[in-house]
Amino acid sequence: MAETADDLSTPLGQETARKTRRFRLPFTAAQAVAVLMGLLLLAFLGFAVFNDGPLGGEPSARVAIRTTPPSEKTAMSPADPAPVIKSAADVAKQADPAGKKTITIIDGSSGARHDVVVSGESSDKAEPEAAPALMAGIDQRLLEKSRYGMIPVVADGLKPFTAYAGGTDADRARAAKMPSIAIVIGGLGVGAAKTSDAIMKLPAAVTLAFTPYGSDPGKLVERARAQRHEVLLQIPMEPFDYPDNDPGPQTLLTSLNAEQNLDRLYWHLSRFQGYAGIANFMGARFVVTDAVMQPIVREAAKRGLGYLDDGSAPRSVASSVAESQAMPFAKADSSIDVVPTSVEIDRALAKLESLAKERGTAVGIASALPISIERIAAWTRSLESRGIMLVPLTTAMLKSKSN
Repeated sequence: MAETADDLSTPLGQETARKTRRFRLPFTAAQAVAVLMGLLLLAFLGFAVFNDGPLGGEPSARVAIRTTPPSEKTAMSPADPAPVIKSAADVAKQADPAGKKTITIIDGSSGARHDVVVSGESSDKAEPEAAPALMAGIDQRLLEKSRYGMIPVVADGLKPFTAYAGGTDADRARAAKMPSIAIVIGGLGVGAAKTSDAIMKLPAAVTLAFTPYGSDPGKLVERARAQRHEVLLQIPMEPFDYPDNDPGPQTLLTSLNAEQNLDRLYWHLSRFQGYAGIANFMGARFVVTDAVMQPIVREAAKRGLGYLDDGSAPRSVASSVAESQAMPFAKADSSIDVVPTSVEIDRALAKLESLAKERGTAVGIASALPISIERIAAWTRSLESRGIMLVPLTTAMLKSKSN
């Protein structure tokens, strides 16, 4: 009855509310969803942390790679991975499908940089590339076939030094009686425009030295010889900072043996014909090393060539080695355009005049900079009026040897 009384005395609706609260869940539906999501997140994090997968749950895929049987391997094996091109400079040095590559040659005197396309460097066991075409006006008796093409040789007592020397016997006789200066313009063949300027704007008595590079150095050499210029071949040799400073493909190196360097020498000798002698192109490390210079100078002497030392390495052994071979030789007394300004070039030429008057002969070397060509051309026009004769390098070599 008491319970009935309580029920009757309770306000309408309160009992119902009390019963509802008695069975209510401890959290709402939204809270339940949040808790469930949290548990799922914890499970995922636990899987990522404690699972062995090195990718930490990142999406991945498996790809089947077929191993090439030994019989199907190409020239590039797993031990020789594909080269990685790291920079624009590396790209420039990669060989293209035609076997060519671009190199940057840095002029040792002026610092000027020239990009040229040349034949890719072949190894000592590589097949020889196509030989350069024979040039016009070349004495065929003075050529010998090598695996790279035709190279100089002495025939019937006639030497290339004598056959391709500039000037005449009368000029040499006159030079023997008065002060003489020989000027050599180096680094030619790389850049047709500057080479053409040197050929056409300088007197025939100026000797022109060509590198073995360029798209067709033979054509430029033919043109130089047609203008009665005497020609030298510059042989790239190892500088102290090689390979950071790289003279170009087939550089003669102190790390190679005599046979390897001679093979590279033949490559250079075959690039064109008609030169009276060779000269070093860079080579500050190479020319001071007697063991590597001996075979090169001996071979050049055997083939009837002269040798010009550009004077850039004070401890060069070229002079003593050439003397031991009774080889025509000269060493440049000064680099005319170390500072390529009109004032400094004129000053260097004046010093050469003084030296020629003092010793009888002087040799200057320069690059084919426009300012150098301009100043040298102007200087030569009045040289004889000052009692000095401009002569080809071979004349200076013979005069020095006779003295």
